[in-house]
Amino acid sequence: MDYSLVFAGQLRRQYLLHPEGRPQLDTPGGNLLYAASGARLWVDAVSLLARVGENYPHEWLKLFQQKGLDPRGIKIIPGPLDLRTFMAYTDSQDFQRSNPVSHFVRMGLPFPKGLLGYQQPSADQDNRARSNPDSPKLSDIPSEYYVAKAVHIAPLDLLTHSQLAPAFRHAGVPIVTIDPGPSYMNASFIDDLRSLLQGITAFLPSEEEIRNLFWGRTNDLWEMAATLASFGCDVIVIKRGGRGQFVYERSSGRKWEVPGYPSRLVDPTGAGDAFCGGFLVGYAATRDPLFATMHGNISASFCIEGSGAFYLLDAMPGLAQARLQSLANLVHQL
Repeated sequence: MDYSLVFAGQLRRQYLLHPEGRPQLDTPGGNLLYAASGARLWVDAVSLLARVGENYPHEWLKLFQQKGLDPRGIKIIPGPLDLRTFMAYTDSQDFQRSNPVSHFVRMGLPFPKGLLGYQQPSADQDNRARSNPDSPKLSDIPSEYYVAKAVHIAPLDLLTHSQLAPAFRHAGVPIVTIDPGPSYMNASFIDDLRSLLQGITAFLPSEEEIRNLFWGRTNDLWEMAATLASFGCDVIVIKRGGRGQFVYERSSGRKWEVPGYPSRLVDPTGAGDAFCGGFLVGYAATRDPLFATMHGNISASFCIEGSGAFYLLDAMPGLAQARLQSLANLVHQL
């Protein structure tokens, strides 16, 4: 098995209602799968790092293997873990996570037994001293993952990010990227980011997250990117949904605006995660932040054209490269 690319994050049992297509009820989801699939669009295999409970469907682990996602870094802990997640889109972009019964009634669908007793996850501010029970721990990391060529850490709590990133860096992994957890992207955590970003290859927040972080300080996205890069991070990429990405490289001060590839929006779930997977592949291949961003952009473009974490793996051979070449003509260096 190739351990070149490792992805750490969350696995979820996904319940998804969206305006187009059939509902996704108890299907494999979570930021980890979308990010890993975004990478698998370009490479043959990647490795996963996560933890689940004994109630997680074991047949899904076999499915991951079949999809080129090595599951040996998925720790099964004793007892159950509630990994259910619910999202109901009210239009092509906006969604709600609360009151699932009302949404099934609205759409004339029977309420699934698997959602009985579901409680919307708390949106509390992050706790610096406590990690979530489903966040991977240092003891979960297989030793072979420490020789990876590149590691991406999907959104998790601050403590887990603060432990995993240094562990991989100190082991000699040359590329470590982080997609921040929204629970710590607010002004009270900016000093924590000074420590977290030291030595990180790329930090990949959404526009909403980075604006929350700098609320009351500045409205200039480039100033935000430069500030975060000054904490010791090589590249800052601001994900702007369908509008594409802003890219800032610390060493050269270069800035690029990459427009979103014009694809048909069916389901935006996981697009930001898929971007991160494509970015890691591109950066590991070239160390070029623009090339990496374009790879991520194309991964996201496939992700939104259908539903489910594995949808983009059915892309027609050669189409990703064709989209990449087309996108290159639209990039604007500032």
